[in-house]
Amino acid sequence: MARILACTDGSIYAESILDHAAWASSRLGGAGVRVLHVLDRAGAALPVDRSGTLGLDESEELLRELAALDEARGRLALRRGRAILEAAEARLRAAGVAEVTLTQRHGALVDTVVEFEEEADLLVVGKRGEAADFSVGHLGANLERVLRASPRPVLVASRAFKPITRCAIAYDGGPAALKIVEFAARAPALDGLEVHLVTVAPPGATGATLLETPSGILERAGRAPVRAVLHGETEQAIAAHVAAAGIDLLVMGAYGHGRIRTMILGSTTTALLQACRIPVLVFR
Repeated sequence: MARILACTDGSIYAESILDHAAWASSRLGGAGVRVLHVLDRAGAALPVDRSGTLGLDESEELLRELAALDEARGRLALRRGRAILEAAEARLRAAGVAEVTLTQRHGALVDTVVEFEEEADLLVVGKRGEAADFSVGHLGANLERVLRASPRPVLVASRAFKPITRCAIAYDGGPAALKIVEFAARAPALDGLEVHLVTVAPPGATGATLLETPSGILERAGRAPVRAVLHGETEQAIAAHVAAAGIDLLVMGAYGHGRIRTMILGSTTTALLQACRIPVLVFR
């Protein structure tokens, strides 16, 4: 049976991550979901030790207080983590997921994901985490690290889940993009969805012939795609089509060439992840 690894940190994206994981589970024949919560101390704010400016007695007392505070923070983080996982299990089971596994670890998220991803067929992560800078639209640093490190497909959850009925495949003509189309042609997660096959043509070109091969692959699999040849800057053109056509899921490759050669994690993909307010399924 397929398995899904959903990574959560209790951020504003947490519920959406779980809802997307539940959707994927239902599309993958009731796949089990492992919810992973990682306690990463590297970025935690720790008390500043100014004991060197104090006398010996004051220094020893302060160090004891700092140690006690650090221990209390650690216990609080563990309790919060358990609460996050328990809430995740309740939400997934309410959504119909029968098999839920809860896992909490200390360390770095990417290292922990690597530990568990061998048993997973799909990773689900949020576009941003707890420390994301929403004012400038930054992507979460952990998202970029996971996308770079994981060989598994990664479903990047949007801010809120909504039913997925229409998807778009970003195609640039490269071998990697063709593999994505071949995967999409047989992926049960896309069964019954309206599929758009999207490419951005170079200036002065129609781009129609570029879509013939991938369209044939999809058509033979029973997925007659809506072809869309776009013009302009890649990220702007695709984001505009996504909005205009009511696309619910964008499917794209981790690496590309040509006009989409910076796909992941170059400027084009980063811009698409920022601009498109829908989930994105990324393949390496």
